[in-house]
Amino acid sequence: MILRVLAIALNTFREAVRNKVLYLMLFFAVALIASALGLGQMSLHEEARVTRDLGLGGMALFGVLIAIFVGVNLVYKELDKKTVFSLIPKPLHRHEFILGKFVGMSVTLLVQMVVMALVLFAVLLRQGAEVDAAILQAMVLIYFEVVVITSVAVLFSSFSTPFLSGAFTLGIFVVGRTMPELREVIGKLGSSTTKTILLALTRVFPDLHIFYVSGSMLDGRRVSVHSVYVDWGYVAVAGGYGALYAAVALGLAMILFSRRDFI
Repeated sequence: MILRVLAIALNTFREAVRNKVLYLMLFFAVALIASALGLGQMSLHEEARVTRDLGLGGMALFGVLIAIFVGVNLVYKELDKKTVFSLIPKPLHRHEFILGKFVGMSVTLLVQMVVMALVLFAVLLRQGAEVDAAILQAMVLIYFEVVVITSVAVLFSSFSTPFLSGAFTLGIFVVGRTMPELREVIGKLGSSTTKTILLALTRVFPDLHIFYVSGSMLDGRRVSVHSVYVDWGYVAVAGGYGALYAAVALGLAMILFSRRDFI
């Protein structure tokens, strides 16, 4: 099973790195991070702060966009080209096909994130700033967020079209990022059935806010990548949450794809 999954993952990685749109998004991400050199000079002794904010924001934004754009096409493209018909009849189970696609996409995104991180490090070092543990922790959390979004994109792509899958995944991303605000609004509704249902739904959607915590209140203190930030224990807990959510989403994707009729 492992070898079959790795074979699908490797093929997915090869296809992804040949995608021109992916390179276009990566180019814009790198250009955004590199532009921090010029923007930093316009700030008053805040070059490193501007670079960190712009760099991490760019990594998060373009990482999610790449995950959505490529992720929603993973399964549909195989069905559209009818290559899945030559793969499934072989000693390859449908759940292995989905898992291999996810693993290949996750590796592709990891490579993209590493490239963006190296560019950000180079800009920071060029400005004389140091690369400390805080920025590394922020990058790891951003990658976990991207992995969760990838699993959601694969879930929708297992039964829907790329357009609808992209719209649904983008909607879940927006909801997940604004989860604290949504819970605060729901909490003001008072005691009602609607409030109970909405609070239950917030448990279904991923809480992506835990992966991008800079500028937020955490345990009664304001967290920032420029000063006080989370520790590696928090990163491990958030990573565990992301891995669990991704596993559940992939499990649903495998079930739906296994029951899908290709005819």
